[in-house]
Amino acid sequence: MTIATHAGEPRHQVENREVVDEIHLARKSQPRLGTLQPPSKLHCTSLLSPNNDYNGNQNRILLAPRNFKLPSSLRTYHSHNHPPPPGPFTPVESTILSASVPHIPIHGFTLTTLSLGAKDAGYIEASTNLFPRGAFALVQWHLYTQRMALQKHRGIISPAVREGERAPGVGTKVKMLTWERLMGNREVVHRWQEALALMALPSNIPPSLRELGALSDEIWYLSGDKSVDSSWYTKRASLSSIYAASELFMTTDKTDGYKETRAFMERRFGDVQAVGGAVGSLGQWVAFNARAGLNVMRSKGARI
Repeated sequence: MTIATHAGEPRHQVENREVVDEIHLARKSQPRLGTLQPPSKLHCTSLLSPNNDYNGNQNRILLAPRNFKLPSSLRTYHSHNHPPPPGPFTPVESTILSASVPHIPIHGFTLTTLSLGAKDAGYIEASTNLFPRGAFALVQWHLYTQRMALQKHRGIISPAVREGERAPGVGTKVKMLTWERLMGNREVVHRWQEALALMALPSNIPPSLRELGALSDEIWYLSGDKSVDSSWYTKRASLSSIYAASELFMTTDKTDGYKETRAFMERRFGDVQAVGGAVGSLGQWVAFNARAGLNVMRSKGARI
């Protein structure tokens, strides 16, 4: 089925509209009253809408094909039992954004960069209208591609261990992958203040924070974390705070190899470990992570 999409429309909205169309098709395919066929011939299953269905009616039975599946994009976390959600960009968007990357060090996270990328990819400059958020699409592309690039560090994720040697633990892997992600900003670090300014715009804060959460989840997942208790949340909240603070610090670091940034990151990990070991109640721990969350938003430019 071909569905007309709008430029920049969120993937989940497109998938939801596909689901609605499938439901309507299923309804039309059913026989009228007086010619009702056995359920086995309807090839449909029913879904009870707890609140409102897509037509605004309460608690109606919705009919959908038996092979109906919920959109995969609803799952925003990693799982060993399910594949990751699809990427957030269409093939055309990916082509333009990929071609724009070489222009970022010179022209920054700007519409000029986006226009040059569209031209290099063989599209007219007006193709930038595909990106309703404008230059912020460049920021999203950088965040997404650098997060995906972490999967290539097999030497960290699944290191070869010699006989008699001890394999690195989850915590060590988390630090190493966090550092590798920071190093993914090296080519654009002198332009990263522009990216932070774009992320600080009110309409861009939610997707920026979602991507930060996805990064934390990616790092813990690749490091082999399999926790299923409340620490699942605290670990990711703490890592988000550490990464955001280290990323901001890196924009002012002029040392060779970003040694000061590395030391800063190590201190932040040490602080979290110290607090985690000293906190005696869940309430204190939640309060600590709440403050960390506020610091993350402030580092993105939010006035809180």
